Amino acid sequence: MSYRKILVPVDGSATSREGLREAIAVARAQGAALGILHVIDPAPAPQLLEGGLDFRSFELSVRKAGNDILADALAVATKGGVKAESMLAETRGYTTAEVIVARARRWCADLIILGTHGRTGLKRLLIGSCAEAVLRNTRLPVLLVPGPAHRQVRPPARRAK
Repeated sequence: MSYRKILVPVDGSATSREGLREAIAVARAQGAALGILHVIDPAPAPQLLEGGLDFRSFELSVRKAGNDILADALAVATKGGVKAESMLAETRGYTTAEVIVARARRWCADLIILGTHGRTGLKRLLIGSCAEAVLRNTRLPVLLVPGPAHRQVRPPARRAK
């Protein structure tokens, strides 16, 4: 299968950097364009509003942090030799996974590549899995890349005597 447009969501974590590295490698091998997406939720938690938080300042800081993450990822992609564009999206009442799937559809992506924390058990139940939700809600192929904490290192193969 050949891919022309690959979407890779990033959040600045080591896990998303692993996803970005893999996306760059696949895009370079396929001659594909890379769409680098960061999703923000500019609505502060109710506890922050009770503390007298200035909503506009909060929104601007979230947006700036998102743009910084995108700029860093775009620089890595450019250095990796792939054509890339960055996209900042807001949740606006949707989940991050829903925004990723919608943006992939709107951008006409052929493939979504994203890092996954590999949470299981109670952590997955409480925190949820964005990667799993993306996988369940898209018809596109999805490549999940385990984060650095969950990559298993295989011992070297034994030679037959």
